[in-house]
Amino acid sequence: MADGIEVNGNQPEGESPLVADLVVQRLQVWGVGRIFGYSGDGINPVMGALRRAGGPEFVQARHEENAAFMAVGHAKYTGEVGVVMSTQGPGAIHLLNGLYDARMDSVPVVAIIGQQSLSVLGSAYMQEVDLMHLFRDVASGFRQQVSSPEQAPLVIDRAFKEALATGTPSVVILPHDVQQEPAPELGQEHGVLATAPVWRPACILPRQEDVQAAADVLNSGQKVALLVGQGAKGAREQVAALAEKLGAAITTSLLGKPYVDESLPLAAGVMGHLGTSAAGFALANADTLLIIGSNDPWTEFYPPPGAARAVQIDIDSAAIGNRYPVEVAVTGEAAASLDALLPLLKERSESDWRSDVEHAVRSWHGLSRERAFTPAHPVNPERAFYELSQRMPADAQVAVDVGSSVYWYARQLRLPAGVPAHLSSTLASMGCAVPYGIAAKLAHPDRPLIALSGDGAMQMAGLTELVTVSRLWKNWKDPRFIVCVLNNRELAEVTWEQREMETEPRFADSQALPDFNYAGYAELLGFKGIRVEDPELLGEAWDSALAASMPCIIEVVSDPDVPLLPPFPGGKTQGASMMEALEKEGPQTQHARDLLSVYLRQEESLAD
Repeated sequence: MADGIEVNGNQPEGESPLVADLVVQRLQVWGVGRIFGYSGDGINPVMGALRRAGGPEFVQARHEENAAFMAVGHAKYTGEVGVVMSTQGPGAIHLLNGLYDARMDSVPVVAIIGQQSLSVLGSAYMQEVDLMHLFRDVASGFRQQVSSPEQAPLVIDRAFKEALATGTPSVVILPHDVQQEPAPELGQEHGVLATAPVWRPACILPRQEDVQAAADVLNSGQKVALLVGQGAKGAREQVAALAEKLGAAITTSLLGKPYVDESLPLAAGVMGHLGTSAAGFALANADTLLIIGSNDPWTEFYPPPGAARAVQIDIDSAAIGNRYPVEVAVTGEAAASLDALLPLLKERSESDWRSDVEHAVRSWHGLSRERAFTPAHPVNPERAFYELSQRMPADAQVAVDVGSSVYWYARQLRLPAGVPAHLSSTLASMGCAVPYGIAAKLAHPDRPLIALSGDGAMQMAGLTELVTVSRLWKNWKDPRFIVCVLNNRELAEVTWEQREMETEPRFADSQALPDFNYAGYAELLGFKGIRVEDPELLGEAWDSALAASMPCIIEVVSDPDVPLLPPFPGGKTQGASMMEALEKEGPQTQHARDLLSVYLRQEESLAD
């Protein structure tokens, strides 16, 4: 027994369970069904314990960074703690990017990391890295090295509790020799703590006086806009009801997009640099702002400071007022706070502001369709996302990579209710979509998975993890794992950022990507591969992939000259910088200048 929990590692007769077995047993008690990772000698005792216990399932990634992304994806798609495991030294170092993704998007992850034996630490031993220092920032909430067998249960317990309570990564460091020690019998004695693997979330209700103050501000506003983030998950109906009652525009952050019904006439879409013109209009003209569970950093797209009175609802009181000078802070869960707020609001669903917002939304929908059908060389990437939006399965799961694909996801894809979509939003790390997709598919193997990626992200990480898909997919009830790759042979987002932010011409050495046969690679792995060079065949390609009985890669040969123009009013100045940079590049950019001119005229027409 250890801490009142039986440790049964299925050891050979006569052998006692080890600390490694205790760790695995503790993970089982915490409800961990799946661990993502990569093995190595530093964590081998735990690997042996996993084999003896017959679970949790261990999912081998091709690289520890991708394993960490899988753990983040698991947390995002399931709401559970994602668990990643690696060895010491380089294996541990590789985890950092995924753990920062968890920290910055506020999801719970626990990393179990091997370490050299205690007896050699401090000797500059092979693969010896100061892991406590390495993870000091990313796991500032909880990181701990287990230095004795008695310490193991409490460290595991505290790691899970901290991750769940704060939505941040925790790190558990297991020296090799401690893993091999006999599992302890924890009695009642000084210096030994017996902890419990028990946690329940707090129910955070707002103060009534804060809710009343928020109602007073909202009732006095004439042009109310909402900014909805991931903190509004579970408050979809309340957000819609509040917008309807106030005639308020609904804008979202990237993380908040899946939690709003984008078919509503007041749903203006994603705000910010990669957002919609309707969201740009709503936030530029609002006199009152209600921020619900959002920490979106695109502050230049908020109402100018002083132009709008603001209320913020957030479960984290420390987050309130970090992005905008709010007047009223409401600390509480979004659904409960909105339930308390709604009866205090005055009904004014009919107003000039509502009419203006609905007109802006209709105009944006028309413009987004027009842009999807704007001719390009050879395929406009917006059309690929538009065609998917017309046929998105109601039970799909979506994973989005970082790059130009995020712009088209934000602007062209409307998600049916209940379709989750996730990306590395705040860290904005390329290479997340396929690892996220694997985690989502393993969690829900009966649902189709659609991953959306540029060629840069695919070459960075996606191609290698498709090898992992080739190993797993035949065990899935629904074999559809569809990856749409925008093959434009370019780091398109960075190219347009250079033009926009630096007024710099394209630097081919840093921006051009090697061409790669993604559809052919799919066939090499035993998948279906579809290459699209004609925009009129995009719908057929999506239909074929969605009907396939195996994973599929749709390779869209897309035009890197389609501009990533921010919405007006800010986009006007940025568009001028883009044009100046294109002129510096020379006559070979005429096609890009023509497309940019079209997009600028469309925005100006919408603004008028």
